[in-house]
Amino acid sequence: MSLNKPHTHSVAVVGGGPAGLMAAEILSGGGAQVDVYDAMPSVGRKFLLAGKGGLNITHAEPLELFLSRYGTRRAQMGTLLEAFGPDALRNWIHDLGIDTFVGTSGRVFPVEMKAAPLLRAWLHRLRATGVRFHVRHRWCGWDRVSEGAAYSAPCSSRHGALRFATPSGKQVVHAEAVVLALGGGSWARLGSDGAWVPLLEQRGVPIAALQPSNCGFDVGWSEHFSARFAGHYLKPVAVAFTESGGTAYRKQGECVVTESGVEGGLIYALSASLRDEITATGTAFIHLDLLPDWTLQRVIDAVSQQRGSRSFATHLKSRVGIHGVKAGLLRECVPPQDFIDSVRLGAAIKALPLRLVAPRPIDEAISSAGGVRFDALNKHLMLNTLPGVFCAGEMLDWEAPTGGYLLTACLASGRAAGLGALAWLRQRNEE
Repeated sequence: MSLNKPHTHSVAVVGGGPAGLMAAEILSGGGAQVDVYDAMPSVGRKFLLAGKGGLNITHAEPLELFLSRYGTRRAQMGTLLEAFGPDALRNWIHDLGIDTFVGTSGRVFPVEMKAAPLLRAWLHRLRATGVRFHVRHRWCGWDRVSEGAAYSAPCSSRHGALRFATPSGKQVVHAEAVVLALGGGSWARLGSDGAWVPLLEQRGVPIAALQPSNCGFDVGWSEHFSARFAGHYLKPVAVAFTESGGTAYRKQGECVVTESGVEGGLIYALSASLRDEITATGTAFIHLDLLPDWTLQRVIDAVSQQRGSRSFATHLKSRVGIHGVKAGLLRECVPPQDFIDSVRLGAAIKALPLRLVAPRPIDEAISSAGGVRFDALNKHLMLNTLPGVFCAGEMLDWEAPTGGYLLTACLASGRAAGLGALAWLRQRNEE
């Protein structure tokens, strides 16, 4: 990358998260003067929060398995990730002077486990290439379109100048091309509030409704159970779920009891299917295996043993190790008569049914589904109805589980949008 390359085009990147910063890096490296605008007091705030407990950058599993994590959007995201996948991402991070390692689960982390050193190194490199940052600039859409603007005219002439609300009042920005990387609808306090949706819909851009992803679900506990066990971890457990269409899932790990239901890694991994099942049928049933390392027959044999003068709670604890929140969950969900039937009790311990009635609100979710539909974009992520305007990151209509898949795809899409904008600007010059 040349640090002294003369600027030939002006490009506005709206959104200072990973996708926007990656687009800015590609554009600046291609000779454009890049201005990054963000509504928050500093860029990368959601990125920093995501890395608070250990920044999961990507995943080291084989690419085919990696791509399968994107579900119904595998084809669209696969194109982006084959050009910039997990290996390329790790090499890019290493070029920033940040070492990485692969954890026992296959997840990839920076050696320091934190997001801040990576972000500092990245911003230093971006500023060195001439990228300018404008914080506390909230995008409010476009000004009036210039009359008679031709396709070959600058982006701001064809669609109107970009409007921003700033502490010093309204500002209008002209740019030859625009990359929108405005995030999804979760974490509104960090800037991802979905406020861009009506602004694009007003310009005829088709948007799939934003929905919570990687989220918890409501069960509707009794007041007694919620007051006693909210915040308690269920581990180890396995979750099984069968969609109404017949597709079955099972995964082992841990989850958390909340005041209203359940959340955590096991639940997040199934959240897309659970959410869609609730949308289609009104509810979704999961089954919790409270003793995933035991066979059903072993559980039945253990609970059927004579308990003598011991309480039933002591019997469960001593024979199968069930106590605390697991015992409370059995009392919450199993009819009293089943406790005196060892076969029914064993079956409940191995497949405890939980009825999920609703996903938690989108602002509580780790990420969101929905966004700009892929049929609204060309292969370079440019909006068909707004030439010169590109979209990247979580505002596109895709979703993925946690585990590094979200960040990898955001960076890959930001790279693609940056390359697309450069190619479009060069083509426009030649026309």
